[in-house]
Amino acid sequence: MAERRPPGLTRRRFTAAAAATIASIAVVRSPARAAQFSYKYGTDQSLESPLCSRAVEMWHAVERETGGRLSVKMFPNSILGGDSQMFSQIRSGALELVTLTGGLMAGVVPNASLPEVAFAFADPQRAFAAIDGDVGAYVIKECAAKDLVVLPHPWDNGFRQITANKPVRTAADLDGLKIRVPAAPMYLDLFKSLGAAPTPINVSELYTALQTHVVDAQENALLNIEQSNIYQVQKTLNFSNHSWSVWWFVFNADAWKALPPDVQAVVTRNVAKYGLLQRRDFAARTASLTDRLHRQGMTVYACDVASLKARLTAYYARWKATFGPAAWATLEKYTGSLA
Repeated sequence: MAERRPPGLTRRRFTAAAAATIASIAVVRSPARAAQFSYKYGTDQSLESPLCSRAVEMWHAVERETGGRLSVKMFPNSILGGDSQMFSQIRSGALELVTLTGGLMAGVVPNASLPEVAFAFADPQRAFAAIDGDVGAYVIKECAAKDLVVLPHPWDNGFRQITANKPVRTAADLDGLKIRVPAAPMYLDLFKSLGAAPTPINVSELYTALQTHVVDAQENALLNIEQSNIYQVQKTLNFSNHSWSVWWFVFNADAWKALPPDVQAVVTRNVAKYGLLQRRDFAARTASLTDRLHRQGMTVYACDVASLKARLTAYYARWKATFGPAAWATLEKYTGSLA
């Protein structure tokens, strides 16, 4: 996401200030006892986001409940690199923990993007029933097969909307539109199927890409649109609800296995506990953002979703074949027929 720094503050000074801030996020330990496990946690979210604010509380709770054995230092705002870079660090062991959407893991775990199928869920309640139920269990199992530890009860990343420098009312308005998407196969395929020209760009590079017209549109959850200052470089907010995603807590497998079982249990329990609080926070923030983004200069439109879905027959057939009939049936148990 774009850096938000005061005018005149250089990137070097900004980075140094950010590093000092991050140091203050680390759980404070008694100097008489060092942590047995000191882990790094990376995210592309800003410090003021519901994810980061609840994560700070969660890691303090984990340190208390483990008697100081596990200390986790958080690195927000893509300080450790974009999502693709952090995922590579997880796989190499350079980073112990990251929060990612399933789509961002799809290059390694194709079926991790199952919950992000276009227009799968009508509302958050049905989406979370799936993700806390069989669909989530399926994603966790698929990731484990690729030596990635993904914890249950992920945190909310919301429904995704389209911003652009023109109205996007129907599928025809997407024809040839240069739109930024995550580096995820499903989003590339979705917007190609809709007639757009999608380009994968990490969120850490998004603001500059829009500002310089590398792309002329993007899609994201409202909270990410607001905290990335997209309203400064985009004129329209177009409600499509075309996909829904969550933040999975993803551990490097060796780092997770190194933790004693009781420490693993503390982490798992607190991810679920603080995840419920983050979901509540996220919903409250999202509810006010349409008006806020409008006041910040964006004109709001409602997309004709029927015209979008009309272009997705082949898309659904491809992804049903990619996931396989068993996985697709698991998803449709919560969504109804998608084809």
